[in-house]
Amino acid sequence: MKNVKQFTQEQVDELNSKINTTEEALQWVSDNLHPKVAKASSFGAEDAVVMDIMLKINPKFRFFTLDTGRLPQETYDIIDIVSKKYNISIEVLFPDTKEVEDMVREKGMNLFYESIENRKLCCEIRKVHPMNKMLKTLDGWITGLRREQTKNRENVTMFQLDHGHGGILKINPIINWTWEQIQEYIKKNDLPYNSLLDKGYPSIGCEPCTRAVKPGEDIRAGRWWWEQGGNKECGLHIDPE
Repeated sequence: MKNVKQFTQEQVDELNSKINTTEEALQWVSDNLHPKVAKASSFGAEDAVVMDIMLKINPKFRFFTLDTGRLPQETYDIIDIVSKKYNISIEVLFPDTKEVEDMVREKGMNLFYESIENRKLCCEIRKVHPMNKMLKTLDGWITGLRREQTKNRENVTMFQLDHGHGGILKINPIINWTWEQIQEYIKKNDLPYNSLLDKGYPSIGCEPCTRAVKPGEDIRAGRWWWEQGGNKECGLHIDPE
């Protein structure tokens, strides 16, 4: 199944030249893509901010999350808290049972600690495959990416063509925000957020693959901390072009 609306690079460039703020971007998305657009949420700090701004613009915006089967309890808790606070239904995606069973049977429960190849396989089966199925039904998807998160994201724009997902429009409404701005917005608006943030987890993934960061460490240092190097992604945000 192909996405119905296909955007050209020229259209994306025009959007990036005309739209500067988070609110403007999300208003455009609401006017032009809803309901065939959704926010992917792992329920970190960025997601709390984007969801709040989205729902102030359009209370019927759609949200989805990936239940990998290995999430921290705190993440399940905040999913329920957010659903009740905003009176919304969050679409929960699950990996294919047989794919998970075959992987665990062949490589073990904690295969990800043994090699980068194994870790990427686990991310692919538990996260990327269910995500891909969802994106095939949409014209656009909204993220909580910020430029300062990793080196891979330094050149990301507010609107972009996601060539890794069939050229779907990818919207990064808080791409220019700093970590300080995120924290300030959460406090100022008294938003519900994942309690792991107060325990030193500025970036939250699966429970066995995420640890608290130490003082002075990069905010993504707690993700796959046993791997060497800074190019640590799960595959959801890798653009083959």
